[in-house]
Parts: sequence; structure tokens; C-alpha cells
Amino acid sequence: MPDLAASHRLRIGRFAEPSRIYLLTANTQGREPVFSDFVLGRLVVSQFRAAQDQGSANSLAWVVMPDHFHWLIELQQGSLSGLMQKTKSLSTKAANKAMGRKVSLWQRGFHDRALRREEDLVKLARYVVANPLRAGLVKKLGDYPLWDAIWV
Repeated sequence: MPDLAASHRLRIGRFAEPSRIYLLTANTQGREPVFSDFVLGRLVVSQFRAAQDQGSANSLAWVVMPDHFHWLIELQQGSLSGLMQKTKSLSTKAANKAMGRKVSLWQRGFHDRALRREEDLVKLARYVVANPLRAGLVKKLGDYPLWDAIWV
């Protein structure tokens, strides 16, 4: 049973500010390694790109790991909750269609961290995209297909 109180505490004080930079993280349901199938991972990537194309967020860096993603964005319009709800909902629909079954893909909620302007964004972006290296999924970054950063 999910800890709804803990989930609610994650939202206390959440404030979305346009032009602010955020690091967003979402986990798959039960931390299932759904995106070990890179084709399914590309469906999440397409939602990151759609958010940018629609003017909701500028994607600065992202990585889709087998059981979660990290997405460094500059929020352009709307709320973080709306952006994440849409991203998770549309990626779930696309994955269900691709798999030919109906599953709940994501855990409820998400984690967000607002960055201070003086933080080194390039360093944080490198940290985000180096996730597959730290997890031992690849020996060099270029071997992992589900990442991108505007600086790299």
C-alpha cells in the first residue's frame, strides 16, 4: 500500500515558477525495469520532445533509466504537476499500445528540485546523463541510447 501521507508531503510547498529550472524524477510502478526495452523508453523521450514543441518546458538534459527518469527542464508555462501528469499519461498510453496490454506504468507523484540560478547546470546535466555509467549499464556514455543534454 503506498504511503499517501508521504506522497502528500512531497507536494507541500511545491511551487512552479516560469523560467525556473527544475530537476524532475519519476519512477516506474514497483520500480519495474520497463525501459530496459529501449523502444518503450523512446516513447518517454517523445513526450519530453512534445513538451518542448508545445512550449511547456525547455529540455536541458534527460536520461530514461530502466525504472525511472531524470529530466532537467526550464519550465516555460503551466505547472510542474500538469507537465508531469501529461508526460506520464501520454507515455503510458503509448507504451500500452506498443505492448498490446494495459498496465499502470508510473508510481504516483514525482520528485522535483528547483535549482538556484548560481548552480552549475552543466555539472548537474553531466550528473544526470552519467546515470547509466554509475548504474553499470554501459562502459561509456555514448553506448546508452536514452539520454541527451544541450551541453554535451
